[in-house]
Amino acid sequence: MNRSICVIFNPAARGEKARRWRSALGTLGPGCVLKATSSPGSAAALAEEAVRDGFDLVVAAGGDGTVNEVLNGLGQAPDGYARARLGVIPIGSVNVFAREHRLPLRWPEAWEVIRAGRERRIDILESTHHTTGASVRRFFAQMAGAGPDARAVELIDWGVKKRHAYSAYILAGLRALRETPAPIMVECESFRGPAQLVLIGNGRFYGGPHPIFPQADPADGRLDLTVFPRMGLCTALGLLPRVLAGRPPSRRAARFFQAERVRLTGAERVPLQLDGERAGQLPADIRVCPQALRLITP
Repeated sequence: MNRSICVIFNPAARGEKARRWRSALGTLGPGCVLKATSSPGSAAALAEEAVRDGFDLVVAAGGDGTVNEVLNGLGQAPDGYARARLGVIPIGSVNVFAREHRLPLRWPEAWEVIRAGRERRIDILESTHHTTGASVRRFFAQMAGAGPDARAVELIDWGVKKRHAYSAYILAGLRALRETPAPIMVECESFRGPAQLVLIGNGRFYGGPHPIFPQADPADGRLDLTVFPRMGLCTALGLLPRVLAGRPPSRRAARFFQAERVRLTGAERVPLQLDGERAGQLPADIRVCPQALRLITP
């Protein structure tokens, strides 16, 4: 049997895409090995195991959270990013990473892309931050946020998210914006100053097909920052029409920078999210790993 492809998937994933994917697992043929997750975080352990077992291609079948876990699992294996490529079958609710790289959102087409095996090298970002009183290091593929957006991730109702992803994020965001945001200090080679919300991108999109980072290129060796000096409910509501229309925030509301690394600190507790998942809190040091990931793309 050709054991070069390992597919990691969540058997408990809900939604029509996930149901169709599960019903088709038996049709993938003998060219791959399937590994089912058992709990949050297990996708990373399965990806690390797959690299150690000699798989050349590890596929994340799920949403952005699954992609993030598999990405970190590859990074935990010795020389994991050099030894294995990443493929994605987007069966999540938002699939920002897949949209960024123009991966098919239907699984049969996504599987054909994976079987074709065309590779592109892209950057990944690495964050060293705090969680439960300790310093941890995690990689992320698409986006990070410090401030109200990360607070919304903390407040999200995961039962609602499984049924109605966008509604869950909107409701959590409104709750977060009712709180007074803690100040954040941003330090990088192109900017030093205070903010109330900082978004960091490794591509154009944030939260869906929304170009919050208009100049971003995931293979340019730079991270993109969108810095909001002030962020409250009124500011967010003013931004909403532009974002829904596919336009970046105005330069009156946000400032845009590029850097190779950035340090974020806060005198008060400031939460941090990576790829839409709760990660920890500031301080955080974030840097680019240029073209470290071998991604399968159309």
